Amino acid sequence: MSEVQSAGEPVHEAATVSRDSLCARVGPGRVSRRHFLATTAACSAAGSVVAQAQQRRYGPGAEPVRYPDPDVVALKGQFNKYKIGTTCILRLHTGTLWAEGPAWNGVGKYLVWSDIPRNVQLRWLAEDGHVSVFRKPAGFSNGNAFDARGRQISCEHGNRRVVRYEYDGTITVLADRFDGKPFNAPNDLAVHPDGSIWFTDPGYGSMNDYEGNKGQLLLKEAVYRIEPASGKIKKLTDELDRPNGICFAPDYKKLYVTDTGTPRDIKVWDIVDDCKLAHGRQFISMELDGKRGLADGICADVAGNIWSSAGWAGPGYDGVHVFSPAGERIGMVLLPEVCSNVCFGGRRLNRLFMTASRSLYALYVNTRGVSIW
Repeated sequence: MSEVQSAGEPVHEAATVSRDSLCARVGPGRVSRRHFLATTAACSAAGSVVAQAQQRRYGPGAEPVRYPDPDVVALKGQFNKYKIGTTCILRLHTGTLWAEGPAWNGVGKYLVWSDIPRNVQLRWLAEDGHVSVFRKPAGFSNGNAFDARGRQISCEHGNRRVVRYEYDGTITVLADRFDGKPFNAPNDLAVHPDGSIWFTDPGYGSMNDYEGNKGQLLLKEAVYRIEPASGKIKKLTDELDRPNGICFAPDYKKLYVTDTGTPRDIKVWDIVDDCKLAHGRQFISMELDGKRGLADGICADVAGNIWSSAGWAGPGYDGVHVFSPAGERIGMVLLPEVCSNVCFGGRRLNRLFMTASRSLYALYVNTRGVSIW
């Protein structure tokens, strides 16, 4: 079996709430159709069906999912407008060791993502779902993005740097040190419309030889900005324990960063003069019903909702959590694996791509991602 494999569509084997069982709870002759449907939906959101992602089978020959997909869960009514009833979560590929850094290329109509331990970048083609090795070696790259000119930018764990791949195949090093010291291991990045690149540097790629090269961390974990004209690097904040995923609000007036250290939350700052941060505060805690998972990669949609990967807490939690601009958890996309990162893609930017441990998943949603194009 080759290292690059594709998978078919999923099958859902969910337990259901029967009318008879519901009657037994509330008494015979007292259940209307409306009450039955409402109660069933409430049970789903409350947790009676939220762990069904673990019971799904993915692979060739699998039977279709019954619509609407029960693993796309509305926790608040406002999330329903983002759900599409006639679609389901698809697994597009499996076989990676640790999938990360999805990024959509609109011109090429492909998704690129990283398999960090294998030191490769993979490419999924929208035309026919073909998956191939896109770049090897890849500097043990983690986060990827495309700038307004369509050039790929990557955070390389192994080389402790942020690079840009040019049209002629050469590599331009955008950032590899600060105050004369090498970065810890740049992790994730976001591109601003003004051309600046904002990135996080928690150091995970230098903590062992599995996702990079083990070495000493010489800088406090921080968030940085690369100035577009001069290339000058400015530290924006070092108040997080392990700054990780990063994204802008759709109006570029706020910056969101996940903290995968302590206290495992998402923080938000106001952006001042397009280049400075102010009024940092907690946006959301990742604790849910006593489960203390964490957020890794994040992205925003045009309505200002934050779509965050969620993992390391088990069934009923792992997948994607969706937060309103006010910081309220409104929905979940449950996966059978720990989700590492997310991005919007497709021709209309209405398809959510999710890297999750060994696999790549996708889901059409009724909103669009934020893009600098």
